[in-house]
Amino acid sequence: GAKVLCIEPQTSCLNHLYHSFASNENVRIVPKALGDREGYAQLSICENAPTISTLSNKWKVTGRFSTSYNWDKKQQVSMTTLDALIKEYGIPKFCKIDVEGFEYFVLKGLSTPIPYLSFEFTKEFFADAILSMDYLLTIGHPEFNFSLGETLHFISSQWLGKEDLCNRLEFLFQDDHLLWGDIYVKFS
Repeated sequence: GAKVLCIEPQTSCLNHLYHSFASNENVRIVPKALGDREGYAQLSICENAPTISTLSNKWKVTGRFSTSYNWDKKQQVSMTTLDALIKEYGIPKFCKIDVEGFEYFVLKGLSTPIPYLSFEFTKEFFADAILSMDYLLTIGHPEFNFSLGETLHFISSQWLGKEDLCNRLEFLFQDDHLLWGDIYVKFS
């Protein structure tokens, strides 16, 4: 019964979404990218693995996939912000951000708390995840949790402060050089 707003800039992924959900009245598809401003951006597309297409140059050059994949196609895309989407559609109960290294810029386009949100982290770009959490601390009073990989299960039985979350992840990073997952945020 939930209403879902899908934000997707990539043509091939949009075609899949339209094919799967065009007749579902609870799903709206917005053919745009998300960032810290409205305008246009250049999406780098990896045709061999479209799910790792990105707006982040750093993701392509130094990320975990940089030596195994090529971003061999470019697509000019329209970009909007979370604030603009909230103005048009209202505040969502939950927002999942999975934008391959561009999470911080997406969050910078948000100036009001969303009750719950998640964004992806990777070990090699954990400094960006810290920037994201620091930014969220400027717009409200968030608590954090995390899951590893695509498990969708919280690792902590309690919501944590930023420092506790960072300490737990730093400990896990010692054993897994490719650790990744999602950081969950709850605004009180």
